[in-house]
Amino acid sequence: MVAEPFLSPTPSHLFGTDWFGRDLLARVMVGGRVSFAVAFLSVAGGGALGTLLGLLAGYFRGPFGAAILGVSDGVLAFPPVLLALVLAAVLGRGIPGVVLALGLFNLPYFLRLSHAATLTLREREFVLAATAAGVSTARLLFRHILPNLASPLLVQATVSLGAALLAEASLAYLGLGVQPPHPTWGRMLGEAQSWLGRSPYPALFPGLVLALTVLGLNVLGDLLRDLLDPRVRPLLFSPFGPRPRGERKGEGGGAP
Repeated sequence: MVAEPFLSPTPSHLFGTDWFGRDLLARVMVGGRVSFAVAFLSVAGGGALGTLLGLLAGYFRGPFGAAILGVSDGVLAFPPVLLALVLAAVLGRGIPGVVLALGLFNLPYFLRLSHAATLTLREREFVLAATAAGVSTARLLFRHILPNLASPLLVQATVSLGAALLAEASLAYLGLGVQPPHPTWGRMLGEAQSWLGRSPYPALFPGLVLALTVLGLNVLGDLLRDLLDPRVRPLLFSPFGPRPRGERKGEGGGAP
């Protein structure tokens, strides 16, 4: 039996149907798979390259580091959405072009984060001891410095994943993102705007799922930051935070 178009949510079609009678819940689930794949690949690629360049710029410094930071500052000078639009138009439509565009969009954030952390870590005692012991530069960077960047990079990746989902949705809404027959949340929103007078559900549910997903990723990023930061971690296990030294049992001049 072919479903009717523009059905309201029912037990058989929890999100209703669109203008072709397609089940909106199924399309939202498939669109989420494509959107997440594009966002994950772009964050993974941009994050890996940005982290590598940040490590090199922070460790070697000098003209090499200044040149890398200069390119990063130039990329950050452009508005993010405008940069993604230009890159998507130049690199072409479709999944590869969108992944490359969003990867370049995410690269400077990981680069600046890893560069700042490397500048601090290269002066730590364990790095100086490894250098004095004759450890190679590659081993020093990837076995001693990089593991100490895992926590901030994980938090940044979580937040960047939400930003990449929004950027992909913006490109798809404007027709520069993933092309048919692959559905994405942004393209579903773009296609549904012509039918808002008939039914709000084809636009409501993809937009709502996108908003809740990005919100959840941002909350997850804040939670990971608190869990992985030793300066904040004690606050998570005490409703009143860590007790001052003078208030601990057996300390101070008060009664025990």
